[in-house]
Amino acid sequence: MRVLLIGVGTVGEAIARLSAGREWLELMVLADYDGRRASQIGAEIDRPEQFVTEQIDARSPAAIAELCRRHRIELIMNAVDPSFVMPIFDAALAAGVDYMDMAVSLSQPHPETPNEQPGVMLGDEQFARSAEWERSGKLALLGMGMDPGLTDVFAAHAAKNLFDEVQEVHIRDGGDLRIEGYAFAPVFSIWTTIEECLNPPLVWQDGAWHTTEPFSAPEMFPFPEGVGPVECVNVEHEEVVLVPRSIPTRRVTFKYALGSDFIEKLRTIHALGMDRADKVPVKDVMVAPRDVLAAITPDPAKVGHRMVGRAIVGTWVIGRRDGAPREVFLYQMTDAEETWRRHGLGAVAW
Repeated sequence: MRVLLIGVGTVGEAIARLSAGREWLELMVLADYDGRRASQIGAEIDRPEQFVTEQIDARSPAAIAELCRRHRIELIMNAVDPSFVMPIFDAALAAGVDYMDMAVSLSQPHPETPNEQPGVMLGDEQFARSAEWERSGKLALLGMGMDPGLTDVFAAHAAKNLFDEVQEVHIRDGGDLRIEGYAFAPVFSIWTTIEECLNPPLVWQDGAWHTTEPFSAPEMFPFPEGVGPVECVNVEHEEVVLVPRSIPTRRVTFKYALGSDFIEKLRTIHALGMDRADKVPVKDVMVAPRDVLAAITPDPAKVGHRMVGRAIVGTWVIGRRDGAPREVFLYQMTDAEETWRRHGLGAVAW
């Protein structure tokens, strides 16, 4: 397969390193806005027969389509910030290649009642193109990372093989993972962190979606692998959109173990307006407050060696089997120190 990997940050690097030497991979083009970053990772992998590098502006569908033609690409793998989803998604359709991402098109809160009903939901812009993709004969796989992605596969496996009736599906993301040496260090891009955590969370209940307040409905969830109970709160996430599309169920939620200190810092960022994506005048320049945060917070691609603890992401399914109530929690656990030792990658990226 000939793959165009757009974005060689934390997760993109992991995809590239774990793909190296695989029989299915004929060519992978490592493309990033920071051409030096792409070249660095390509040089470290040191498989010139499988990897080439390019500089790319992910906002330009024309430039992406040109790379597809030049390298005879079969699949675009989108590993950049979700704000770039639509130009890359549209470029794949225009170039006639298959497409995969790990986060779907962004939501827009309801203008009048954002904490009660959704406005534009996660993925709406992409699903609106469904008929065009069907006519093209190409495949677009949305939200195919860990969460969303494997969590949805867990839900589908449970519905197909472990239950006769699925009543509830709940995604829980937590553990005891931490980055030592920093007072505030998101494990993802600060843009992604803000979008997920400060947008109104989505809940599927009795055949309809509704929203609630950020960080609402705290619960203590008993994570396995010896981690134990950790507080989780509602966060906007793709599974709440994706699971009800294919699995009949009464209720779907997503909750994240953020920790009270992290939540308070995010609330402060919001109160100060530092989560704004629009540019504001600062002396002689125009600056987006989020870009300032990105510049002063640790780069997730460079702190993998400082991560300790375990990250656990799983799907808690409630329903019935053979006439009796049943619950299962299907999960994946990643140990940060083991992942760094074995792969030289941070736990979240891996």
